[in-house]
Amino acid sequence: MPMSRKRVYLDWNATAPLRESARAAMLAAMDVVGNPSSVHAEGRAAVALVEKARTQVAEAFGAQAADIVFVSGATEAAALALRGRGIHGAGIEHDAVRAWVTEDLAVDEAGQVTVVDPAQSTLQAANSETGILQKIPQGLAVCDFTQAFGKMPLGFDWSGVDMGLISAHKIGGPKGIGALVLRRGLDVDPMIRGGGQEMGRRSGTENILGIAGFGGAAGECTQDLDRGAWEHVRELRNILENTLDLDGNTTILVGKGAERLPNTSCLVTPGWKGETQVMQMDLQGFAISAGSACSSGKVKSSSVLRAMGFDEAEAGCAIRVSIGPTTERAELEAFAAAWLKARDRHLARSGSI
Repeated sequence: MPMSRKRVYLDWNATAPLRESARAAMLAAMDVVGNPSSVHAEGRAAVALVEKARTQVAEAFGAQAADIVFVSGATEAAALALRGRGIHGAGIEHDAVRAWVTEDLAVDEAGQVTVVDPAQSTLQAANSETGILQKIPQGLAVCDFTQAFGKMPLGFDWSGVDMGLISAHKIGGPKGIGALVLRRGLDVDPMIRGGGQEMGRRSGTENILGIAGFGGAAGECTQDLDRGAWEHVRELRNILENTLDLDGNTTILVGKGAERLPNTSCLVTPGWKGETQVMQMDLQGFAISAGSACSSGKVKSSSVLRAMGFDEAEAGCAIRVSIGPTTERAELEAFAAAWLKARDRHLARSGSI
């Protein structure tokens, strides 16, 4: 029986593989029996674990520990920051943000958003589908840093943003934990009331395992930036894009020439459905996506690309390849060969060649 091919994971923007530091922190937290709200020794040990992780996340994000509010993920953080405020947003934002905003900010063909009133607006730092970076204005009400955090140097305290959204599983932490980060002196009206945990901003017994894993991953992602791991990722991404023969006639590289995340390639091949490409590559052993992980399981075109001026059909023909520090050049070369072969078959069937 032939050996099965090793699978290649190229969907880091959906979720990054769990870091060993996060795994170790979570395993150690399993032995902490106390409730962080208890005053006995076991409770104090539990709260010490939470506060250690709070400091780790704050240091990695350039924030103050007291301003980190642990929540279930960036989706909850978005709701906590945005609900009921009449904030302005754009069509390129993640659905978790779009659910709470007035979608009236203009987006140009390069994916750049015009913010008229920063104090009443939200703007993402980086787009999860295209990787395109935004220029964050001073005094911005809310910024979704989810995709940028860990992939590029950031400092919340000097960003000029009032509130930031981040998520653990995008940096190699566990799923189901994230944070809302507040500028000093600001507060939010809690959605979940009860025991007054998280400084009264988010009640409920803390997810100690998730918080510990978030802290462990945050410390390691800072080390990645310091040692230039993401610059190496950028080099690999550029090699991949050069290999894929992206001449703009058959396949469009979205965001070409724009400032992008170092790991993200969004490709549109008109007439070749994104979900078809995902399935074909999955059968070949490669995990890619057709857009944001929160919507890629649904057969619909990308709202991000539509906001940028792509028509409905074109926006339904996009795929995203996103890589990370453990991605190997040989893996990308194998993917490129498989994808180009599949594209040639599609073009031959459609009569494009």
